[in-house]
Amino acid sequence: MSDDTTPDEIDRTADVPGGDDERDILTTTGAEARRSSFGPGGSAGMPAEKTANFGPTVKRLGEILGAERLRLWIIGVLTVLSVTIVVIGPRLLGEATDIIVDGLIPGSSGAADGIDFDRLHSQLMLLVGLYVISFVLAYGQAFMLAGVVQRSMFALRESVETKLNRLPLAYIDKQSRGDLLSRVTNDIDNLAQSLQQTVSQILTSLLTLIGVTVMMFLISPLLAAIALVTVPLSIVLIKVIGGRAGPRFVEQWRHTGAVNGQAEEVFTGHAIVKSFGQHRKVEERFAEDNDKLYEASFAAQFMSGLIQPAMTFMGNIQYVLIAVVGGLRISSGAISIGDMQAMIQYARNFSEPLTRIASMATTFQSGIASLERVLELLDADEQTVEQVATVDPPPVLGRVVFDDVNFSYLPEQPLIQNLNLTVEPGQTIAIVGPTGAGKTTLVNLIMRFYDLQSGAISLDGRDIASFPRAELRSKVGMVLQDTWLFGGTIRENLAYGNPHATEEQIQEAARVTYVDRFVSTLPDGYDTVINDEGDNISIGEKQLITIARAFLANPSILILDEATSSVDTRTEVLIQEAMNALRQDRTSFVIAHRLSTIRGADVILVMEDGHIVEQGAHGELLRRGGAYARLHGAQFAGQAT
Repeated sequence: MSDDTTPDEIDRTADVPGGDDERDILTTTGAEARRSSFGPGGSAGMPAEKTANFGPTVKRLGEILGAERLRLWIIGVLTVLSVTIVVIGPRLLGEATDIIVDGLIPGSSGAADGIDFDRLHSQLMLLVGLYVISFVLAYGQAFMLAGVVQRSMFALRESVETKLNRLPLAYIDKQSRGDLLSRVTNDIDNLAQSLQQTVSQILTSLLTLIGVTVMMFLISPLLAAIALVTVPLSIVLIKVIGGRAGPRFVEQWRHTGAVNGQAEEVFTGHAIVKSFGQHRKVEERFAEDNDKLYEASFAAQFMSGLIQPAMTFMGNIQYVLIAVVGGLRISSGAISIGDMQAMIQYARNFSEPLTRIASMATTFQSGIASLERVLELLDADEQTVEQVATVDPPPVLGRVVFDDVNFSYLPEQPLIQNLNLTVEPGQTIAIVGPTGAGKTTLVNLIMRFYDLQSGAISLDGRDIASFPRAELRSKVGMVLQDTWLFGGTIRENLAYGNPHATEEQIQEAARVTYVDRFVSTLPDGYDTVINDEGDNISIGEKQLITIARAFLANPSILILDEATSSVDTRTEVLIQEAMNALRQDRTSFVIAHRLSTIRGADVILVMEDGHIVEQGAHGELLRRGGAYARLHGAQFAGQAT
């Protein structure tokens, strides 16, 4: 693995500059190495096999929903009113039944008095009216809850997006991009769905249980006690089944992240997989991860699915007990037929919310498992605190000084040690050396993609650690070996370096970098849309666009990381001329493997094992016969051969 990049940077396209030719070849190998270190999905921060922080995570969920506190109270009030009406309904219906029975069954006089239809109609109309009101209240509650959940998830997504922008690249490099995407998309969506389903139903079910219990004791304490006999056993079943389902939901989402990570990696490096004939191995690895996801998902869904039949079974036992005892109570005249009817309805209403609570508990556990994964991302250590933006900053001249700089990606593997270097404004510094020498790391440090272990880098006499990162990077233009473009038009990609550029400036930058030469041949010209894969233009044309993008940004410091590696020889000559013009009055750092491209550099640095072993102009270094001369001789002797 190249020391020019972080240990896991080989999977990334262009988020952090990298300049080694071997990076693409190592993509699959690096991913496998990461998996062996961190497990499926390549994430060091994944949850354990069970939800170890359920209580604290639920508390954090309360904090997330805290901004909607008033609406949640209103939802609670609407739910209480709606449930109260629903709970009263069976009692009123039982009274209507008693009106009919009293009118049909002879009383003490031996003759039936007839059905009091006026009273019956009033009772039924009252019942219908209450149910209509209950429906309106439930509709309002559902509408408000949907808004509460979606607004909360909107805020959570914003927090995640903001957090991603504050995370150091060292954290991103250690994660599988597919798993990160899964946390931002799948896990938040799963949390939203579980909240939408469970918050309302759990609250409604709890209130229904309380209301039904009260009404049953008011009708018949004996039958109510019989109905409650099955509750302890039901709770035990819920606890046992839910306890087994929860960890399996965590596993399900963990393996979902792993499968997403592998799919994203393979799709990104599809050409590499094919060219090295690794598709069989990729298929086997995908089948293995997919099998684990299947087993975890099957176990989670099966265990959660057991709750419904278990609760139905307990409800049937409860129904039989109430029916038998209730029948005996009716025959003895202890309760009326209407009360017995209401009691049976309440018994059904009692077991149903209990079943719903059990089912929603597993769904809620699934959402909490997803929230844990999101919170792990939100709780990750951020990059060092930003400095206050400079008021009216002076123009950057471009004097860069490395003062006893020490840096390594891993403490046990030193990379750059005791580096001292002074670059004067307007100089072009070429950096050469074997793979792993620390070339790309050097420019990563200038951009503050990583912070130093010791020493300092100054820009015009000011330590770059005192710059806000955005301010520092606004002074630097970078062209990477790995081209990266947005899905959008060519014009939009060019203007990305300078959103306020005029059409004339865009076309001038395109003309100087020879982008205009191939754009003029396209049917839609600058309005040609680059698709998501960017395969409707060639790699060389992409490279030209990235160079033009840097031209348009008009930076004070220019970093070129093997920027002409993807263009043909004729275009390379043209680009070299354009870059020579661009480098005028700018401090430039050029990382190069092809030594023919950096002969005109003011200073050539030769790096080995993180140290500058030689520096000087091209001719001077050749005359010394040292490391640079050996590199030059090996490269051109190979070409001659």
